[in-house]
Amino acid sequence: MSHARWKLARERKLVEGHVEPPEVAAMRVEIRLAFDLGQAVHDRRTQLGISQSELAERASMTQPQVSKLELGGTVPTLPLLARLARALEASLNIALDGDTTAVAFTPHAA
Repeated sequence: MSHARWKLARERKLVEGHVEPPEVAAMRVEIRLAFDLGQAVHDRRTQLGISQSELAERASMTQPQVSKLELGGTVPTLPLLARLARALEASLNIALDGDTTAVAFTPHAA
């Protein structure tokens, strides 16, 4: 089943009154957070005009680790987040407020 069809099937079930188990809803939130972080890393990296390999070198990572992070396939530790912020020459801002989240790298002032 394609991703689009799966999404439609899920939405159809919710409209029909099906309730997701709490553990599934919690997992969905975690996946969204990982994706949001990955998107923020990708956006800042492309803003700087550097490759995944260069970011990996700056952050003491490997290129496949950077790729996996940008795709939302991993949740990094706090020390790794600190290394990423330094490597991206930015502050990492994560706002968590109930169901609302925001992840952004704010460039350091010149």
